[in-house]
Amino acid sequence: MARLFRDEHGVPHVRAGDVLDLAHGQGEVTARDRAFQLEWLRRRATGTTAAVVGPAGLDWDVLARRTRLVDVARRGWAALEEESRAFVSAYVDGVNVGLADPGHAEVPELAALGTTPQPWEEWTPLAVFLAQHLLFANLGGKLWGQRTHEALGDGADLLDPEGPEGGSNAWVVGGARAASGWPLVAGDPHRVIESPGAYLQVRLACEDPDDAFDVVGFAFPGVPGAPHFAHAGEVAWAITNAMADYQDVYAVRLDAADPASVTDHHVEVVEVAGQEPVQVEVVRTPWGDVIEGGLAEGRGLALRTAVSELGDTGLGALLGLLRARSADDVEAAFAGWVEPVNNLVVADRGGAVRYRLVGRVPLRDDANRRRLADPDDPAAEWRGWLDPPRPDDVGPDGALVTANDRRGPESEDVGALFAGPYRRDRLWALLEDRRDLTVADLAGFHDDALLDPRARLTVLTDGWDGWLAGWDGRMEAGSADAALFAAWRSSLTRRVVAEPVLDPLRVPAPSAVHAPSLDLTVRVGRALPTLAATDRPLGIDLVAHAEAARDEVLAARDAARAAGRPADTWGDTHVFAPVHPLGVAAPAVAAVPAVPLSGDTDCVRACASYPGLTDACGRGSVARYAWDLADVQASGWVVPTGTHADPRSPHHHDQLDAWAAGRLLPVVTDWDRLAEEPLSGRRDRG
Repeated sequence: MARLFRDEHGVPHVRAGDVLDLAHGQGEVTARDRAFQLEWLRRRATGTTAAVVGPAGLDWDVLARRTRLVDVARRGWAALEEESRAFVSAYVDGVNVGLADPGHAEVPELAALGTTPQPWEEWTPLAVFLAQHLLFANLGGKLWGQRTHEALGDGADLLDPEGPEGGSNAWVVGGARAASGWPLVAGDPHRVIESPGAYLQVRLACEDPDDAFDVVGFAFPGVPGAPHFAHAGEVAWAITNAMADYQDVYAVRLDAADPASVTDHHVEVVEVAGQEPVQVEVVRTPWGDVIEGGLAEGRGLALRTAVSELGDTGLGALLGLLRARSADDVEAAFAGWVEPVNNLVVADRGGAVRYRLVGRVPLRDDANRRRLADPDDPAAEWRGWLDPPRPDDVGPDGALVTANDRRGPESEDVGALFAGPYRRDRLWALLEDRRDLTVADLAGFHDDALLDPRARLTVLTDGWDGWLAGWDGRMEAGSADAALFAAWRSSLTRRVVAEPVLDPLRVPAPSAVHAPSLDLTVRVGRALPTLAATDRPLGIDLVAHAEAARDEVLAARDAARAAGRPADTWGDTHVFAPVHPLGVAAPAVAAVPAVPLSGDTDCVRACASYPGLTDACGRGSVARYAWDLADVQASGWVVPTGTHADPRSPHHHDQLDAWAAGRLLPVVTDWDRLAEEPLSGRRDRG
């Protein structure tokens, strides 16, 4: 039977006599802390959110049904080895014990929806993982690429620049550069900031003498283990999104009578609260699942994914990672990883400091990566899988940085669009020739808010007398200069968006799911550095727009001064704004203060804004960590809100102040410093 302990921030520490009891305990405590979130994730994975939230959930449900997430998860479950199936099954049993607690009826979101959590199936964790990452590749980017190619021709690349949203930072330094003499691993994943959060801090300790391990790390709610970021005592690892291209979208012709066109089709019914059910046509083709269009139209868009092609989710890695003792063990566990394709950095007490690409990337024509693929073109066919580049080992005196950036020629085989070099270059500048590095130093790197001159668009402003002359380029919450820059950038974005040449791109998205990827203002805001580096991009007089935007914001500033109002600071508008499935009125959102934040999209402190739309931060670091291989208790971690999803809990957002201030909380592993809390369920060993 598992036992549960917690630290002062409510982080669960689960210990058990064998790995299956441990999985059961992790499942139960996750359900205890995140009941509504687990129910919501189950509904997303099964395409049943509209049944409780109404039409707002319909577009997602249609996509989940059309991409057959449940079917792919079932195939992935069947592909797991027996021990991994038992591990996931024990976790699900624990989840179901936790969800059966009648007290969950009082959870505000569940009460508001008038629902209770439903039991999980053995494959549900796999489906949850798939749903969380379905849009993690470049589906939206390809739809945007096709749209811009049709509208702008050769000019399309100007609006499809390096530097897509999202990503992560991760870096590792060898022991010779650390004060302790042992390697340090640090980083932070960047995603939509959700409440409840996308990651859970957890400790998993197995006390089986033949299978002992003690791991601290971050788990996905609804998925056992701690696959992405963890410290296992002898070894620690982290990942970033490799920005790989492992999905294709084909423009297909559809004929139900032609098996070369349609291999399977049926109709499913999606229940929608407050209105009649909706029938959804599910069509499978040799090039993937149809996500737009259908048989009546005789054409559609088919999505082909690595995980669907292989029938393998890659989650067979979970147990191997928990048992890892070395960099070689971690690499071996990730050998079967499928998607998302990640950059792995790992270090161990033997001195290894290593980079490795993990996941499956199909080999096919490069044109597939930027827009819709032609199923009649032989070059668009998948012809095997990329052999990952050789591991990059740098040794005790070295360091590695990955920030979703290009890694040289090897990246040409991996993807098409990578993050710009801003975060990578800044991290290397911070590391430079530093020695005697500590976890506190790495936490300072997390908090770095310097915006690269290229992202500050200095190519447009260098000749302006007095423009932000005293600004150091840091997007600090208390900076009036940072606020003035951001206001100018937003004005410039809106002026470019209004250009008639972009009129063909003002077309509504075919689905709310794809709306963020096809938003013209978002795309122009992200493309400003690329546009600024080009003379009259798309025929647009960007210099004139930049000057007009400058005059606008300076006039507004002068008017505020004349009225005796204090100057706006970046933190006045750049505030914490987490996303919740039930919208801004959800109790879990109302309970979280809109604290001011430093940083910006292209800072190491990646607290994103959307120029031209909003300065509020709804995307950024969803976890931060620094692992010290000298002593796990010298490590630190933090999440934006807290461990508990219920806004009535003291641990709902008790980490927000530390996260907003750029601080890490200590990792506590001394059992005597933890408080035990009873677990209600025993694993059924029958």
